[in-house]
Amino acid sequence: MKRMKLTPYEKRIEDEVSRGEWVPASKETSEMIGAAIARTLAERRKNSVLNLRINSNDLALLKEKAAKLGVKYQTFIAEYLHRLAHSGR
Repeated sequence: MKRMKLTPYEKRIEDEVSRGEWVPASKETSEMIGAAIARTLAERRKNSVLNLRINSNDLALLKEKAAKLGVKYQTFIAEYLHRLAHSGR
């Protein structure tokens, strides 16, 4: 099997798993996490299109921030709008 190159963070986790510092979650916990993920995905299903004019300098800054986080800028903007829409509820 071909070895993957791991980041230092991933290597640390691999080492911790090898030493037995991580243990599998219980079936109940796994099911609870799975249900939470499914709910989140259902809530965030994108079913609307938004066309928007934005200042080109603002868009450039948003693209920079998204790139620093390693995500696509449209995903970054959608996540930011989602958080804004749900803040202070």
